[in-house]
Amino acid sequence: MNWRYRFTLFLLIFSFFLVIARLFYWQIVKAEELFSLGQSQYGGLIKILPQRGEIKTSDGFSIAANKLTYLVFANPKEIKDKVKTISILSSNLEIDTATVSAALSLDRFWVPIKSKVDQATKDRLDALNLRGVGFQQESTRFYPEASMAAHLIGFVGGDNKGYFGVEGYYDRQLKGKVGIAVQTKDVFGRPILTRANEKSKEVNGRNLILNIDRAIQFILENRLKEGIERYEAFGGMAALMDPRTGRILAMVSFPSFDPGSFQDYPRDYYKNPFVSNMFEPGSTFKPLIMASALDSKTVKPDTKCPICAGPITIGDYQIRTWNNKYNKDTNMIEVIKNSDNTGMVFVGKSLGLSKMLSYLKKFGIGELTGIDLQGEVPPNLKSEELWYPIDLATASFGQGISVTPIELLAAFSSIANNGMRMEPHVVGKIETTEGETIAIKPKVLDKPISQQTAKVMTEMLVYAVEKGEAKWAKPKGYRIAGKTGTAQIPVAGHYDPNKTITSFIGFAPANDPKFSMLVVVDRPTTSIYGSETAAPIFFEIAKDLLTYYNIPPTE
Repeated sequence: MNWRYRFTLFLLIFSFFLVIARLFYWQIVKAEELFSLGQSQYGGLIKILPQRGEIKTSDGFSIAANKLTYLVFANPKEIKDKVKTISILSSNLEIDTATVSAALSLDRFWVPIKSKVDQATKDRLDALNLRGVGFQQESTRFYPEASMAAHLIGFVGGDNKGYFGVEGYYDRQLKGKVGIAVQTKDVFGRPILTRANEKSKEVNGRNLILNIDRAIQFILENRLKEGIERYEAFGGMAALMDPRTGRILAMVSFPSFDPGSFQDYPRDYYKNPFVSNMFEPGSTFKPLIMASALDSKTVKPDTKCPICAGPITIGDYQIRTWNNKYNKDTNMIEVIKNSDNTGMVFVGKSLGLSKMLSYLKKFGIGELTGIDLQGEVPPNLKSEELWYPIDLATASFGQGISVTPIELLAAFSSIANNGMRMEPHVVGKIETTEGETIAIKPKVLDKPISQQTAKVMTEMLVYAVEKGEAKWAKPKGYRIAGKTGTAQIPVAGHYDPNKTITSFIGFAPANDPKFSMLVVVDRPTTSIYGSETAAPIFFEIAKDLLTYYNIPPTE
């Protein structure tokens, strides 16, 4: 009996130590391996990308939308005939066999093969029932109108981030909030359950309603492209703005690109030159200087110029008129009509440097306009102590001073808006995912000139159109206020006499403006003058717009 008791006790003690040893083996020796096995079985946190908000024109048309595509993935551990699978995937997905082979050779449960696969390709692969190959839905950016308003819209990169234009500026609004989900897998790595709590749920991006009128955008693009080809120019740009609200109605630049396949174009094409390029405006700058002098009562419309009988010498420089014609005792109305540089030098001197800089700042020259497009460059206006007499003289007729096109358009539009300068805006409304619509209200930035000065300046600009060099191109029966511009391009410390940037800026109808517009033509070769290149393009567009707005002739 005693030996049986001892044997039983020994057996119990031995079993106890055996269990302890086994626990030590599983919990200490094999702990890391078991942890990895658990990870492969239960998976981990995964990101769920939200749907990007759409960008719509003012009539509700989606100019940047989303389409359903698929990510093709594979589980190499499930694939038995890899040679056959590699051949099928490479031919159907149009990718080289080496890339597919490298992916399927990995010792993983999940590898991506190709993203942005369309429905037809997915259906074709689906029908083949390839073991170990699966599909995951994704949303891909789609631009129904291809290159229309490309610089204004921007594009979405491969990282699902917006770049340039509206896509870049409003990226946080458009992209939404990434969701977090817990994915449960079986021992072979196959997903069997996905769940997420409410706090970690994805939130789709907000929609943007632009101020852009699709019909006007179409008119602007077609007419500008025709003009660039007709005058054999290197490129061009134009934009329309409602001067009373600051709403941008259309904007275009050439050369352009297709945001849906942006990677096929040179990187230089991506930026929007209307907000990113600086240029010397030439004579389109003269109305700002003249309006400043009129507002400060430095000159009156009938003030005669005492120094306009011939060229003006300042230091080592001599200033001439564009056509080498001079008019003794010409008045300020004629100075604008004839685009007389010597007359503008008189205006600049009469105004004085301090007053001129003060007015230019009120016009927004030297400051960001605040337009809601990514890429606006900060302009530079020299401080007063850095100006020389020649700088004051040349700035009075728009040379030796640089601006962005949007800066010039916003400043000039204040003349059309009774002297008030508005903040330019591309987006008019934001639609939230909760169905709320947030309207972006017009914003007054400054009032550089009085209402009376604005009216006087308007009449001077109407007279310049009616009697100036570009009068032949003006639509009959309409009062249009405007000014031509021809600026030589600075090259290696001097101005190239044969290369110019031509422009025309104006608004119509003059008595009740529906739009203000700036047209810029880059280095036209058939003529170097704005009156023979930019002006005709401006008036062709204006004629189409007046018809579109159903505005009858008044004369």
